[in-house]
Amino acid sequence: MLIIRTAFKNIIGAGRATRLNIAVLSFVLVIMTAYNGMLDGWIAESRRDTIDWDAGWSQLWHPNYDKYDIFTLPDAHGKIPIQIDNALQAGMATPVLVIQASVYPQGRMLNIQLKGIDPEQQILKIPSLSLHSAGGETPVVIGKRMAATTNLKKGDRVMLRWRDRNGVFDAREVQVAAIFETTVGSADAGQMWIALDDLYAMTDMQGEATYIVMQRESPVSADTGGWHFKDNDFLQTDNRILEQSSRAESVIIFTILLTLALLAVYDTQTLSIFRRQKEIGTYVALGMTPRGVTTLFTIEGTTYSLFAAFFGAIWGAPLLYWFTKTGLPMPEAYGDIGMAVGDAMYPVYKLTTVATTLLVVIFFSALVSYLPARKIAQQNMVLALKGKIN
Repeated sequence: MLIIRTAFKNIIGAGRATRLNIAVLSFVLVIMTAYNGMLDGWIAESRRDTIDWDAGWSQLWHPNYDKYDIFTLPDAHGKIPIQIDNALQAGMATPVLVIQASVYPQGRMLNIQLKGIDPEQQILKIPSLSLHSAGGETPVVIGKRMAATTNLKKGDRVMLRWRDRNGVFDAREVQVAAIFETTVGSADAGQMWIALDDLYAMTDMQGEATYIVMQRESPVSADTGGWHFKDNDFLQTDNRILEQSSRAESVIIFTILLTLALLAVYDTQTLSIFRRQKEIGTYVALGMTPRGVTTLFTIEGTTYSLFAAFFGAIWGAPLLYWFTKTGLPMPEAYGDIGMAVGDAMYPVYKLTTVATTLLVVIFFSALVSYLPARKIAQQNMVLALKGKIN
């Protein structure tokens, strides 16, 4: 306790150097807490929106289907396995039939994926109820990005061309029944959604699907009827890759900021040892061991980070709370490149993340304080008493 009290008094007496070190370390703590909170919030939102709009909790894929290879689509459809009839009837699964098609907005041609879905399904947030036919029209729903690409508005008609199961081209005019907004590009960009029965009639693929989206409570959890089961972890692969790259960026930023902050602590401790040689000799004369002197300076450096955490909580907590309410506005370009992000990114502050950041700062503060102090234990104590530590 004597060493701790002595270290505390020395820090208070350091004045400007103490304030500088605390300010720099608290800045690093608050900035990294905010950055990691934004990252955790975006990851949580992205995963949730992917489940709600595109992936569901799991899927069954036709053996020929590969979502990353559009050339598999002509052969990626087949009869829905009878093993999941009960899940379909209970509303715990919904089939989706995907074919290639083309639309001709304003005389332009645009290749798209035409997706048939049950209008009554409640697994995905796609506004499928708008797909009920009315007045002899063939309704489709599209996302905000698709609407911007095609310059289509609700109620507009556009020519749609596709191939049926025999490879024969056909075309008809469809009407935009609804335009939805989502952060998930894979449910929006280059996509049109149509009633499954309408797509069956257009392609002569009755009772077939490309993949089947399932709820969390679905009893299907393995390959079924020759179809491949894909769990949520697999369906979140894109988000996981983005998360890993973002985490790497976070580590790089944290390393740079922490290095700059620790340089200030290291310089302060080194200068302090140089200027306090007679004080160190006095400690030794009073019976403090060289190891005890080293511990004293190490505790002093570590205390900077503890004060920084306290000071950072005072000025940083209101700022971090404000971010949870307002979010960080994001440019639309992020959504256009396929990132599942809304108009603003709202942080989520995880206790484990905050604690890890704090522990890392404390550990390295102790380390950079120990490094210049360790030479004290290797010095001649007679020289220490004379204030002549080399």
